[in-house]
Amino acid sequence: MSDATRALASFLAELRYEDLPEAVVARTEDLFLDWLGSLIAGSGQHPIPLFAGYARRMGPASGAVQNLVDGTNTSAYFAALVNGAASHVVEQDDLHNSSVLHPATVVFPAALAMAQEQGGSGRDLIVASVAGYEAGIRIGEFLGRSHYRIFHTTGTVGTLAAAVAAGKILGLDRDGFINLLGSAGTQASGLWEFLRDAADSKQLHTAKAAADGVLAACLTADGLTGARNILEGDQGLAAGLSRDADARFLNDRLGERWALSETSFKFHASCRHTHPAADALLAVMREHDLKADDIESVTARVHQGAIDVLGRVDIPATIHQAKFSMGTVLGLIALHGHAGLSEFHQIPLDDAAVAAFRDKVTMQLDAEVDGAYPARWLGRVDVVTRDGRTLHGSIDEPKGDPGNTLNRAELEDKFRRLARFAGTLSEDAMGTVIERVWTLHDADNVTPLI
Repeated sequence: MSDATRALASFLAELRYEDLPEAVVARTEDLFLDWLGSLIAGSGQHPIPLFAGYARRMGPASGAVQNLVDGTNTSAYFAALVNGAASHVVEQDDLHNSSVLHPATVVFPAALAMAQEQGGSGRDLIVASVAGYEAGIRIGEFLGRSHYRIFHTTGTVGTLAAAVAAGKILGLDRDGFINLLGSAGTQASGLWEFLRDAADSKQLHTAKAAADGVLAACLTADGLTGARNILEGDQGLAAGLSRDADARFLNDRLGERWALSETSFKFHASCRHTHPAADALLAVMREHDLKADDIESVTARVHQGAIDVLGRVDIPATIHQAKFSMGTVLGLIALHGHAGLSEFHQIPLDDAAVAAFRDKVTMQLDAEVDGAYPARWLGRVDVVTRDGRTLHGSIDEPKGDPGNTLNRAELEDKFRRLARFAGTLSEDAMGTVIERVWTLHDADNVTPLI
């Protein structure tokens, strides 16, 4: 076993709620509300009813854990499965930049499921979630840029992050976490190829990551052993899924650097790789009072990761695939000023104006932007106008990044917009949920949540 794995496992076993700075506790509640909004908004969207139907068919008809998609109770495994799928589908869940991991959609379903099953408190849920974030982010950073080019990190690393969160609820010791990482790591999966076909695999990735994390945690608590060097072993994750793994990330300033606090909120309802260019285009249009018709072409200067992911989509065939089309996102920004859920769902995929603008957009690898990635996601666009000007847009921190974050009023507004999109909660119910989340640290138990 490597020293890095041992140090990470020790940190996870020893972490207590009392160790968490107040700012980390508050940030966890912020992220939890943001996750809930994403889940509620996604609950009725394809393919989530398929997951809910599978859970009803295969899972127990009752249980201690809430399936938040349809309000039924079930087992921890099936609740994590459905809640994990639902919270990723509308592309509004959080992202940690340097690990390129969406932690909330895998960590919170697993942590909440186990906390509800075990009768845990809000503090239990918070410390378990922090453990999942801290482990997942560091493992994502460890696997590096080469991993993300082929593998959807939230599916692969997300399995380990979810397992850590669930294992923390179950009170695993250091050896328990070592075995847990082994059993979670050997299940880790998720490939980007689905983007070419507009397939539904992205939701399967997060569903399985959350549920398999619960599976690994429960079996570990019952005595199942796992590979003790799953991260750095000769036939472990780094050996199979990375070409630039760096073990120094695994125990980077544990207990000093709270990586959870570095997580970004999503402002636009699209792939995060589109956000820097979207914000840069908005800035140029506002500064020069441009309309969409004033623009001849847009070049989005991007990092290689954006090309690897967004370059798979030419003409989007589904709403979800449209969120991975740089041209479509910038078209919505230019024509409507927003790329939110209402724009994606109310404007037809074959809208002529959006399609025409999409054809004006190209992506170009930029050395400065690529060099800063993934620690920083810089936004750079070159806009050529119909009257012959070339204008440059530059954004160093897209809206939602830690240095340009959403405050609690903005998070409440986002939650309400997402809940209204779903149409399943009254305004009073929305207010009740918000209040419960802001006082999560004082909750004696987290059942029921909604």
